[in-house]
Amino acid sequence: MRLQRHGSKKRPFYFVVVADARAPRDGKFIQKIGTYNPQTVPATIQLDRQKALEWLHKGAQPTDTVRRILSFKGVLYLKHLLRGVKLGLFDDATAMEKFTKWSTEHEAQIKRRQEEHRKSRFSGRREQGGPARRPERRPEGDANGQR
Repeated sequence: MRLQRHGSKKRPFYFVVVADARAPRDGKFIQKIGTYNPQTVPATIQLDRQKALEWLHKGAQPTDTVRRILSFKGVLYLKHLLRGVKLGLFDDATAMEKFTKWSTEHEAQIKRRQEEHRKSRFSGRREQGGPARRPERRPEGDANGQR
């Protein structure tokens, strides 16, 4: 599992794909499981959790960046919980309950971060006196606008 770069120069956009390790970075892949856009604040991540979980169970090895994305989205935590179910530590309902609780807390934390970012961005503009404006253009001539 790795990122496949798209987008123009200095404006990256990535697909999260499952690919053979021997295939080139932007070459042939087996399945696309999501997207990652680092240009937005915060970064936008779209991911199919079920497909990612299936590939992890099949033995797919994510790169470091994809591992962080999967962790952020909760796929690795869900895999951890399902391993506990398989070992008989708790049942499936308890695992889903734990994941749902984590997911709601995580979503609330993300919303809080977005609000803090939005407030800090707008408070910075107010301190500077608002967005920069160009001075009015005067016709050529003296300072009074006469020719």
